[in-house]
Amino acid sequence: MNLIPREFALGGVFLPPLLVAGILALGLAWVTALILNRLRISRFFFYPPLVYVALLVLYTIFLSTFVFPS
Repeated sequence: MNLIPREFALGGVFLPPLLVAGILALGLAWVTALILNRLRISRFFFYPPLVYVALLVLYTIFLSTFVFPS
C-alpha cells in the first residue's frame, strides 16, 4: 500500500489533499443546505447553521477518507 501523501498542482502551486477535500465539501454542504431549505426540512432543526457546519465536517471526512486518500 502506497502511503506517500499526494498533492494537487494548480498552476505550479501545490495544494494538500485535505484542502481540496475541504473546498469540495464546502460546495457539497452548501448544495445540501439549499436542498434542505427548498424542501423546508431545515425548519425542524434547532440551529440550522450548526447543521451546515456538521455537514461540512462530515463531507470533509468522507472525501478525505474515500475520495482523496493520502
